[in-house]
Amino acid sequence: MHFAFSDQQDEFRRAVRQVLANECTPEHLRAAYERPQARTGRWATLTELGVVGLSVPESNGGLGLGLVDLVPLLEEAGRVALPEPLLETTALAAPLLVGLAQRHGEGRGSGRADSWLDGIARGEKAAAVGPVPTGASPTPVAGADGADVLVLFSTGDGADSASGPGIHVVDAEEVTVRAVPSLDPTRRLGVPHWAPTPDTAVASGGEAATAIRDLGDRAAVATGAELLGLTERMITLAADYAKERRQFGSPIGSFQAVKHLLAGARVALEFARPMVYAAAWSIDEQTRDASRAASAAKATASEAAVEAARVSLQVHGAIGYTWECDLHLYMKRAWALSAAWGDAPAHRARVLAGALETKGGRTSW
Repeated sequence: MHFAFSDQQDEFRRAVRQVLANECTPEHLRAAYERPQARTGRWATLTELGVVGLSVPESNGGLGLGLVDLVPLLEEAGRVALPEPLLETTALAAPLLVGLAQRHGEGRGSGRADSWLDGIARGEKAAAVGPVPTGASPTPVAGADGADVLVLFSTGDGADSASGPGIHVVDAEEVTVRAVPSLDPTRRLGVPHWAPTPDTAVASGGEAATAIRDLGDRAAVATGAELLGLTERMITLAADYAKERRQFGSPIGSFQAVKHLLAGARVALEFARPMVYAAAWSIDEQTRDASRAASAAKATASEAAVEAARVSLQVHGAIGYTWECDLHLYMKRAWALSAAWGDAPAHRARVLAGALETKGGRTSW
């Protein structure tokens, strides 16, 4: 087998990297901190490139591609800490709507799904996807403040369709969102206040439970991909600073202790990268171990990002905390995403559970 991206995938990545290098600089990020928005000129540019509609079927105006095609682009988005909700819209909401529409055919919600997918492909709709609630307290949703459409979840006490979990897709005008302060304001956290109804429901019961599981796996891999880009950016910033900062008449990068710190962070990144790529392939191919691969990828990517943040901050010293230093823009996003959709310990526990107990054709979690 050929374990590498195709020439077309590599070319797409290079094109996106070049665009984001020009349109998502640290200065742009600082401006986004002051005025976070879901859709901007960058969003329009990414739409024209086909990035936003990558997961949308061609019949709805998208490219109809898979997670393997999207992962390198998410990595580039992470490299610049992209403020727009590419992950939520293209990696999560669009594939969820596509899967539900395919299962329903011409039935419930298929017309609405087409409308939402058309809007995503045209760059007219940015989505927010809420984590599954785990308690009575409202759960903040990344991107909820300013999203055009929200994918939200309800829970039930039983496993049947009447009382089990539910998936709801709600237009922004039907939801009241209370903004929540965030360490990284570009994530636009908000608590949605809404009432589940039969009209908002797109899946329930066993169908919803399966879709939620698949969404969690996809979210773990997509978030891991962004963490790869963030990790590389933090290591690069630290290495560049170590070449310039002088101590005792020499660049601190020449000191063995600093070299070892940076090398260790780089090794963690290089271990995480192939796991994220392999997990994306497993999800696209629907392999038996897709869930386990997704959790392993998220665990290693989260750990690599947290380690890179620690090392980069140590290399920079106290200046790394300051507004003027670019490092904090990427550390804040890395800290947030390392915990989003399950932190490293939670995903390692899932890997262990899957290794201990397997039922039927696919790993049981």
